[in-house]
Amino acid sequence: MFSQAQYEAVIRELENGTTTLEAKLAEVGPAAHSPTNHWWITPPAAEAINWIAKETVEVGTSILRWIRDLLKGATAPIWMFIDSYRWMDIKGKANGVSTDLTTQSLIVDDTHWSGTARDAYLAAAGAQSTSAARIGSIAGNTTGYLLGCAAAGLGFYIVLAGVLAKLIAATVAAIAAFGSAVFSWAGAAIVLEEASVNTGIIVTATSTLALFLGAQPQP
Repeated sequence: MFSQAQYEAVIRELENGTTTLEAKLAEVGPAAHSPTNHWWITPPAAEAINWIAKETVEVGTSILRWIRDLLKGATAPIWMFIDSYRWMDIKGKANGVSTDLTTQSLIVDDTHWSGTARDAYLAAAGAQSTSAARIGSIAGNTTGYLLGCAAAGLGFYIVLAGVLAKLIAATVAAIAAFGSAVFSWAGAAIVLEEASVNTGIIVTATSTLALFLGAQPQP
């Protein structure tokens, strides 16, 4: 099922989350640099810590760009949902025409209209009734496809929102670890582990969505 209100809330969460993640990633470098000024941190160690922080930010930023690219298609499910109702309206009108053009609806009192013209008219009307019914069937299927695609889009962005929330939490933890200098490697490990796991989740979710959408037009 697709809920436009829920979908819009998820997209807002993602948009706000990308802003938050960007801000937190900007804090990693200063957090790593600050403790390296201590006398007990040797220059090689300080350089290593800053390098680890830089690499951590690059990994986080690449995933952030990926999420923002995926958000470029965020309006599609809403339009699919809206269009599904337009097709539902077409279905109703087409089925109404089909019903109105049935032979039973068009028969006129034989004493007032009979002959070749009457028979030809009823035959043509019957064919039009069948065509209208076919249009109604296609419109009904299209409605179902669009609603299914909209719901799949909602599910995809819910997964993406969960991934983003984990990355934000990991980055916050990394900032604290880098700030201690001693545990800078742990800070990098936190982000890199989340990046590895959640990259797989995004790939799987994207592939699943693509396969589902690709299968919809099939008869």
